[in-house]
Amino acid sequence: MSKYVLVTSGVCSSLGKGVATASIGSLLECSGLKIAMVKCDPYINIDAGTISPYQHGEVYVTEDGAETDADLGTYARFTNVNVSEGDCVTIGKVYETVIRNERAGRYNGRAVQVIPHITDEIKRRIVQAGTKTGADVVIVEIGGTVGDIESIPFLEAARQFSHEQGKGNCITVHLTLVPTIIGGELKTKPTQHSVKQLQECGIQPDILLCRCERAIEDEMRKKIALFCNVSLGSVFTSVDIDASIYELPVLFYEQGIATAILEKLGMGDRHIAVKPWTDFLAKLQKTKKSVTVAMVGKKDYLDDCYKSVQESLFHAAVTTHGIGLRLHKIDAESLESCMDIAPHFQDVDAIIIPGNYGQRGFLGLLATVRYAREHQIPYLGIDLGMQLMAIETARSLLGWEDADSTEFMQHTQHAVISLPEEQSGAAAAGVVKLGALPVAIMKETNMYAAYRTEAVRERHRSKYTFDRRYMDDMAAHGLVVAATAADDNQVEAFEWRQHPWGIGVQFHPEFVSRPTTPHPLFNAFIGAALTRKK
Repeated sequence: MSKYVLVTSGVCSSLGKGVATASIGSLLECSGLKIAMVKCDPYINIDAGTISPYQHGEVYVTEDGAETDADLGTYARFTNVNVSEGDCVTIGKVYETVIRNERAGRYNGRAVQVIPHITDEIKRRIVQAGTKTGADVVIVEIGGTVGDIESIPFLEAARQFSHEQGKGNCITVHLTLVPTIIGGELKTKPTQHSVKQLQECGIQPDILLCRCERAIEDEMRKKIALFCNVSLGSVFTSVDIDASIYELPVLFYEQGIATAILEKLGMGDRHIAVKPWTDFLAKLQKTKKSVTVAMVGKKDYLDDCYKSVQESLFHAAVTTHGIGLRLHKIDAESLESCMDIAPHFQDVDAIIIPGNYGQRGFLGLLATVRYAREHQIPYLGIDLGMQLMAIETARSLLGWEDADSTEFMQHTQHAVISLPEEQSGAAAAGVVKLGALPVAIMKETNMYAAYRTEAVRERHRSKYTFDRRYMDDMAAHGLVVAATAADDNQVEAFEWRQHPWGIGVQFHPEFVSRPTTPHPLFNAFIGAALTRKK
């Protein structure tokens, strides 16, 4: 039977609840326990697939093809959990299931209500996460903040669930803000009000995690414990960190958070092996050299929307090559009005274009691809970043000025990128290719040198693909196929033949990279950047 840790938050959003939840999961995993991670999100969307990245950050794609919240990517990077569709519980999914049950007559004529039907479905999904994996501990992050109207069904379900599971089987960790006001004084009143709101929901937190600029002193911890009805040993801090978010598991370990959680769950005194994290941080501290990678994308998207790509570059730099990473972020739109884009790439060792959607910044991205090709700069293109290699080759080398993708230009003579349905002459449906699928890699390519195998599985999130009718034209001008889909033979990767390292991939390698096991493609890319720097 699984035990449960429910993580809530208050005062305001963006306190780092996802990272804190993942760090707790990592420490429990380091103690030898099998864990499961669940994110409860209060938005009514069925999943994150149609939400603007600008509003909600990147969409993280799981192995089974679910388009989920970015926090699941954080869980995957901090733990060994292979998150799946069932680990992302939106209120939209819950209502959809309940309404379908009602239409099927499964409630025996009773009026369908938030309590018990919605809350029962939430609890069922939380329990299912533990039973399907056999987890010792299920960690559930409840999205939003206490007091949000959208979070009420989840908080009510959490109240019921804690009562039903009983003391010692389910605990609540509440993340809250201890702000610093002018003069440098830390104030506890927001935390007191936040806990009071949680108590009004019927939930008494077992552990408080105070988000603040610096560690709080014992006198302030005593005050928080007194006013929030918790023991002094249950008040911890999540402070601002200097170098990397991967410091957090070690900081939590040093404070004894995992030991307190294990004690409250009645799981005894267990050895917590944090050596993988301390080893990673030691490598980070020892980095002397660094490479500079230009990441070109949409202005509004350059942070959380490309989070997995940034982290994957960081993993490869530190773990594999023992160097630092300088990320030079460039807005693709700013390049469109430049007569000469070279100044933007001065002292850059490599260029990456992450996955993008929409036509905004297209010409700037295209100019970037051409610059990387002509100046022999190591280049990695993901999804649209790969498709741009074909469009740029067609326009610059084949002289097809109208070459384009039907995503941007529906009627063009040279639609080198289009929907598979359009290529076959069928009605365009725009079916998204999602999840982990087999990829066949060609020998004697830089792709093969990176993977050292001919068959891999990579995660996809794309509609558009290269039209193979133009393959010979591309190859004749130096753009060669480096990988194909094992199931439908679609082109999965391109390489520039006369180039030190220029690869574009249709899939998304960033979704499987972890700090201790960086993805081989990012390893090779950073290696090429280091070679150029030398």
